[in-house]
Amino acid sequence: MATGARYRVKFRRARDGKTDYRARKQLLISRKPRFVVRKSLKNTSMQLILPEKEGDVTLVSANTADLKKYGYTGGTGNLPSAYLAGLLLGYRAKKKGQAEAILDAGLYQVTKGGRIYAALKGAVDSGLEIPHDPEIFPSEDRITGKHIDKYKKTNISGQFDAVKQKIQGEFR
Repeated sequence: MATGARYRVKFRRARDGKTDYRARKQLLISRKPRFVVRKSLKNTSMQLILPEKEGDVTLVSANTADLKKYGYTGGTGNLPSAYLAGLLLGYRAKKKGQAEAILDAGLYQVTKGGRIYAALKGAVDSGLEIPHDPEIFPSEDRITGKHIDKYKKTNISGQFDAVKQKIQGEFR
C-alpha cells in the first residue's frame, strides 16, 4: 500500500464502486427530494428522500410487493409492476404534499425503456414533477403488460388496468 504525505485514500464506498460522490453532490445541491429507484431480480423499490443536515429522511416509499394488497398476482420484477409501484409512490407523495422530485438511479446502467423509467413514468403520471425526456419511457404495450400476455398466455394487462383503477380510486 502506498504511503506518504501526498497519498490520499478514496472513501470506502467509492473504492467499492457503491457511491458516485460527484453525482450525489449534484443531486444534493438541487435541494429537491430525490426519487430513488432500486431494482433487484424480483422487486423494484422506490423512495422519495429529502436531504437534511443530520442525514437523509425518507418521506414515502413503495415496493412492487405492495401491489399484492391491490390484487396484483403477476410477477413483481417486470415493467408493469414497476409502473404501478411508481404510480403508488407518486400518489402517496402527493398526499404528503410533495409536488416535485429529481430522479436518482444510482449506479445502474440505465436503459431506454427499462424498469427504472417505467417507475419514473408511473410517478410522472400520478402528478409528480420530475425532469425527464418522454422518449426514454417504455411503450404503452410494454407498460400495460401486453408483451407478457403475448408469450405467457396470461392476463397481466387486465390485472394492470384493475390495479391501476384501485390505486387511483384510493387516492382520489
